[in-house]
Amino acid sequence: MVCAIAMSLAYPVREYISTRRDVARLEAERDRVEAERLRVEEEQRRVLDPNWTKRAARERLHLCDPGAKCYLVPKAKQNEGPVAAKQDTAAPPWYETLWESVVAVDTARQPDSGGPSGSQ
Repeated sequence: MVCAIAMSLAYPVREYISTRRDVARLEAERDRVEAERLRVEEEQRRVLDPNWTKRAARERLHLCDPGAKCYLVPKAKQNEGPVAAKQDTAAPPWYETLWESVVAVDTARQPDSGGPSGSQ
């Protein structure tokens, strides 16, 4: 009798646990979607603000207001001298690397009996 009751309760308990797991997963997804929605709404408010649009155009596209004089000062690169020379000597150009690989393959084929037309 106890086994019959245990067997009859096993499936509903398993379904209950599965349903609770699904509910927890869906709640986490809902929280993630809500956070994304709030982020998009905030971005929409910023984009609709004309001052933000003008500031973004000045910063990103380097646009100037009509009649204004704008200057663009390039940023100085740090350690440009000796480091650039070391980088140039460290890595050969791509075509040299390609040619070296062709020579290496050709050299590897020479010990064979003459390449593809060898003794068969």
